[in-house]
Amino acid sequence: MDFQLSDDQRALRSGMRDLLGAAFDRDGLRAAVGRGGGVDRGLWRELGAAGFFALRLPEESGGVGLGLPEAVLLFEEAGRALLPGPLVATHLAAGLVKGAAEGEAVVTASQGGGLPVADLRGADAVLVAGGVLTGEELAAFVAGARPVRSMDPLTPLHRAEGLVAAAEAYPGALRGEGALLTAAEQLGSAARTTEMAVQHARTREQFGSLIGSFQAVKHLCADMLARTEPARGAVYAAAVTGDPVEIAAAKLLADDAAVRNARDCLQIHGGMGFTWEADVHLHLKRAWLRAARWLSAAEAEEILAAGLGPVRPLYGGSAALG
Repeated sequence: MDFQLSDDQRALRSGMRDLLGAAFDRDGLRAAVGRGGGVDRGLWRELGAAGFFALRLPEESGGVGLGLPEAVLLFEEAGRALLPGPLVATHLAAGLVKGAAEGEAVVTASQGGGLPVADLRGADAVLVAGGVLTGEELAAFVAGARPVRSMDPLTPLHRAEGLVAAAEAYPGALRGEGALLTAAEQLGSAARTTEMAVQHARTREQFGSLIGSFQAVKHLCADMLARTEPARGAVYAAAVTGDPVEIAAAKLLADDAAVRNARDCLQIHGGMGFTWEADVHLHLKRAWLRAARWLSAAEAEEILAAGLGPVRPLYGGSAALG
């Protein structure tokens, strides 16, 4: 099977990178950090006008008529840019919530399992298992929520009491798509921190030499690339097949690449990597947060284990362990 991108797919990805480069550059990122994250309604509508949320809606319904492979490419770019807001939930709600497809409505998701809800205060609707909360139901849900400290300064969190929906209670397709799009964001972050590490290693000098000439730094950069590319292959393949087991594998690999690459990138940056002036710590914190969303590592491992089927004994012996 050929997983090379088509010319149209490359143009789609390039167009989204150009859009985010103009509408959410580093100055925009730092401004978002300064205001505590949340959704920029103007940018949200701009994304809607570009077809980000309506990408997979049929053309007769006002959408673009593309599929998961194309959506993955756009969410990969959003992950590179650290674009804040409930992008996955709003994309999934296109066609379900009025205004979501056009970027006029912001939709978040309650996933239960003790997880706080992201971007709740600015949301027009909340996805829950079995439906969508709007109007009075949403107001009651928000009223019962309390803010909690977020590890990611770009993602405000609230813990909601009362009505709680476990992520596994969502319809299988919806949960799988949410996990895959989140994995695509993680992939974009992993690729970006690899680039950041290499760029820094090529310009930073220590002991009279570029740090990129040190073997330990070369190994870190090589390891980052070796994590990113298998994750890319897994995410792209899962987008084509839509297979739940492949989606679980893609989420595991992308989560691992995003978290470990950000940590290695921070290591290469040294002490400055821990400062607010550096962007690498923002990638690490967002990667930690995403890793628990839609499909955690433990849940993905259970899906993979179940997909292996029964254990067969080797050489005709007993399969019992002990």
